[in-house]
Amino acid sequence: MDSNFFSDILLPITLCLITLGLGLSIELRDLKNIFVFPKGVITGLAAQILLLPSIAFIIAYFTDIDPIYKVGLIIISACPGGATSNLVTFMLNGNVALALSITVLNSIFSLFTIPFIVSGGLHFFLGKDTIIHLSFGNTILNIFIIVILPAIAGITLRRYFRDFAIRIERPLRYILPVLLFIVYGGVLFSDKGEETLKLIDYLELYPAPVLLNALAMFTGWLISKIVGLSKRNQFTIPVEVGLHNSTLAIYIAATLLGSQLMAVIPLIYGSFSFFTTWFFGYLIKRLIQ
Repeated sequence: MDSNFFSDILLPITLCLITLGLGLSIELRDLKNIFVFPKGVITGLAAQILLLPSIAFIIAYFTDIDPIYKVGLIIISACPGGATSNLVTFMLNGNVALALSITVLNSIFSLFTIPFIVSGGLHFFLGKDTIIHLSFGNTILNIFIIVILPAIAGITLRRYFRDFAIRIERPLRYILPVLLFIVYGGVLFSDKGEETLKLIDYLELYPAPVLLNALAMFTGWLISKIVGLSKRNQFTIPVEVGLHNSTLAIYIAATLLGSQLMAVIPLIYGSFSFFTTWFFGYLIKRLIQ
């Protein structure tokens, strides 16, 4: 089966279904609290936009890998979270309303922050003054279709069919990840995904993105604790900071910048980050409770 069927059709549908499922767990008062008490959103956005790229630059600077891979690390750090990070938050019974709010806002801000951060990485590590451009219309449309619309549908269903939403909330914690893994498996192992299977040749590159994932989550938790967020938000923020949109990073590297080598780090990151983020998030949750 054509890999485009998985990546272009099944994957977006799956992400919509995941966000719909997440919306079923959100009460209207949860969204209201996000705006009444915006400290969580501000903390999460600051950590994603400022903290994570800074950590990535430091890791890249002190890591002995080819500069082109260092730029790949910068690219993944510049990308926002997405439905996957929101799903991990849901699995951990975190603040899903906060997670979705951070995802939507940072996805919009990334239209301006990604070109700035990635251009800085290209200049610093490769000496290239390349400016990248993201489509404003396509980005807003994707956010609306994959995040906002299904989330609103889920929240609406919970409001009018609350007993049903509560009853299926626990099963969805298992069904949604399985659904995501099945579709990702189709993307990775379809014919056009053969290049992904060659990542075994790049095992020496794993430490850098793993370290980025771990340090992002640790510092995300530390800042959340310092600013006095609730315990639930203290493990929600690290998940949102720690898990980023590797698909977007691959698109930026391979399509916008025309470099398959730059896409290697995002590919590696995408192969493990869901599991490590859940594991780190679970540890943080247990330690603070």
